[in-house]
Amino acid sequence: MVIWIILLLMTAAAVMAVLWPLSRHRALAAQQVDPDTQFYREQISEIERDRERGVLLPSEAEAAKAEAGRRLLRATGATAADAFAAVGEPALRRRRAASTLALSVIPIIALALYGAYGSPHLLTHPPEQQAQASGDKMDLMAAVSQIEAHLAQNPQDGRGWEVVAPVYIRMGRIDDAVKAYESAVRYLGASADRLANYGEVMVLAKDGLVSSEAQKVFEQAVQLNKASPKARYYLAVAAEQDGQIEKAKQAYGELLSSSPEGAPWGDVVRQRLASLGGEQPVAGQEDAPQIGAADIARMVSGLAERLETQGGSPEEWARLIRSYAVLGQRDKAVAAAERARQALAQNDAGLKTIDAMARELKLTDAAP
Repeated sequence: MVIWIILLLMTAAAVMAVLWPLSRHRALAAQQVDPDTQFYREQISEIERDRERGVLLPSEAEAAKAEAGRRLLRATGATAADAFAAVGEPALRRRRAASTLALSVIPIIALALYGAYGSPHLLTHPPEQQAQASGDKMDLMAAVSQIEAHLAQNPQDGRGWEVVAPVYIRMGRIDDAVKAYESAVRYLGASADRLANYGEVMVLAKDGLVSSEAQKVFEQAVQLNKASPKARYYLAVAAEQDGQIEKAKQAYGELLSSSPEGAPWGDVVRQRLASLGGEQPVAGQEDAPQIGAADIARMVSGLAERLETQGGSPEEWARLIRSYAVLGQRDKAVAAAERARQALAQNDAGLKTIDAMARELKLTDAAP
């Protein structure tokens, strides 16, 4: 509260400094010398000096002084009238209006600008909470900086890459996480969990699309550990995206039946299976997949937007067409096939890939 009182006093002082000149007394305004009045007075003095030097005759000097005096009187009368008008009742009303406007509008504008560009939230949180939040962020950034400095000197430290990879995901640096997991696999060797994590971050980097490269990583993980739930889940997602519905339903069902009671990925798999019209076996690990059934529409939309704005490979266009077909959005699948042909007009092999996908999905309306 004290800070607001201080700001109010500072604002009032600034406003008064601006309004002070408007409150000058009438006498002060009248005391100011008008340039025209000063000119005629100097002219009368000059005529008197010319008479004394003999330049003008006494009669000429008197006539000139009389004319200059009349002009002086007119100038003096006009100046006095103007001065009185300036400080009269109309001027008083203007001053009051200006004062009211300044005292009300200036603080309002100042508060609006402060709310838009300032940091009012800093006054609503205790300093201890602000310090803790800033400290946590600084600690994380400092830790990441230290690890990155260490890895710059020791790029073959696979353990360091494996430690920093999930931190990159938390920070939203997905591309850096992909590189970190890739380095961890390279220097620590392939394991089922390490490969599953690597494949998952590749899927995240593609907005939920299980690319052919990621699918190979998951297949390798399953070869090392047939029970790897994360790898099996994403292989089922890949089959679903490829339009292999029965294969996907079977993979989801087998994953559920082999999962322990209360497995964290159970609900996600049931939703995916239900979306395909499959049964929901009763089955029940902190290794739950990060992408669920509710994300499928989002990831397809993200893929479509990326292909529209940045382009992509024939395989990615084919995957988009499959995804629309899986979702039952046949019109969008047909439109995607047509856009793919336009984007790949100079790529004969790519056009063959799209045509083959259209035939596989029986998109006869999309046939060339």
